Amino acid sequence: MSNIKIIIASDSVGETAELVAKACISQFNVSDDTSNILRYPYIESEQNIDEVIAVAREDKSIIVYTLVRPHIRKYMEERIHRYQLKSVDIMGPMLNLLKESLELEPFNEPGIVHKLDEDYFKKIEAMEFAVKYDDGKDPKGLPKADIVLIGVSRTSKTPISQYLAHKRYKVMNVPIVPEVTPPEKLFEIDPKKCIALKISSKKLNAIRKVRLEQLGLSHSARYADDKRIEEELQYFNQIVERIGCPVLDVTDKAIEETANNIIQIIEHNHSF
Repeated sequence: MSNIKIIIASDSVGETAELVAKACISQFNVSDDTSNILRYPYIESEQNIDEVIAVAREDKSIIVYTLVRPHIRKYMEERIHRYQLKSVDIMGPMLNLLKESLELEPFNEPGIVHKLDEDYFKKIEAMEFAVKYDDGKDPKGLPKADIVLIGVSRTSKTPISQYLAHKRYKVMNVPIVPEVTPPEKLFEIDPKKCIALKISSKKLNAIRKVRLEQLGLSHSARYADDKRIEEELQYFNQIVERIGCPVLDVTDKAIEETANNIIQIIEHNHSF
């Protein structure tokens, strides 16, 4: 059984082509000793292509390539045709088919899939952060957070945190309750990254009554009592004044609108 030599040529890391090559080799009864894969990543010039071609000619290798830049891919095709080398273009045919079907021009930028992967993992990390530090569970999250939300109960702190996490922001939210002293670290963080969620007493009363109904409790519970609500809002204002952070009125705002307003505030603050 003759040895199989494969050259992976890519204008990115070459991982995709190598995975395809290994997947194909696995379909045959060959050992690792009879297959040799050599990777040439980050091909940027015709000179790089010439190096690949030279090695392929000498070793009689199969060239498996993923090249998204049209002029580089065309040069590879010309060299392969000239020397009658065996090859597989992993991305070219699919790119051409998508271009025709979508009637759009591709970016022709190497490594985009890895950027997308990085973006995905940042989102997952932010979502895990929002869950871990939801409802002020651990003060250690305060200095790590990109955004800190504070507010009384039923100001949508948790859903807003989750929405912002999908935008890759690490968000911690801290409930403000008169009977519970906020963590000292709350007053040590940069106030520009803290957003206080303000709400009218009338709106808060209505929201809390609905919540009590959902729990099967009476509207007369202290949770929705006007006096209690005023007490909580006064305490909230005291905390906000002590921190010196921006205040956002969420009384008549949807979660998406509030989250976008928060992003605008945070980005504006970071521009200075």
